[in-house]
Amino acid sequence: MTKTEETAVLTSRAAKGFRPEPPVFLCEPEDLQQIIPELGNLLRACVEDGAGIGFVLPLEKEQAEAFWASRLPSIENCDAFMMVAREQGEITGVVMLALALQDNGQHRAEVAKLMVHPHHRRKGIARKLMAAVDGLALSLDRWLLVLDTVTGDRAESLYPTCGYRKVGVIPDYAYGSHGSLDATTVFYKDLRTG
Repeated sequence: MTKTEETAVLTSRAAKGFRPEPPVFLCEPEDLQQIIPELGNLLRACVEDGAGIGFVLPLEKEQAEAFWASRLPSIENCDAFMMVAREQGEITGVVMLALALQDNGQHRAEVAKLMVHPHHRRKGIARKLMAAVDGLALSLDRWLLVLDTVTGDRAESLYPTCGYRKVGVIPDYAYGSHGSLDATTVFYKDLRTG
């Protein structure tokens, strides 16, 4: 077994030992295959609501589902992990944790694609997903988390309340869902400091 395969096995075991508190659930690769249509609907609803999460309108159903399907290899390899929040069986939110793969980055990970369906906002779902990310990261010995979000977006005010520190702003970083250039704000969190 190569060092990379050995690391993947250990990472998988650590993640399987992690149990987030409901309504948050850690997705296994076979789970992801089954929920791709639901995740596609969630992604489309968030983009249509103006979320700056990497897509420009119009976002077709096939494109949204293809995005989630493209995440499957990373999840199968334990290079990334996905958690969903559910309410009455319906997926109401999602977040991903992508591990840094470089030898010198074995202590860090990126928080990505935090989304809460517009009809389920203001219920604390994003906070529960972010708390679960912290627990998952620690179970994987990843204590430095990084993320970025559209400057001025509603999510920008969430992250400091979850313990993230603002690094700075990059102007004209990406096109927003409605086609105009948006700045992005970069954050980090050191889980060793609580």
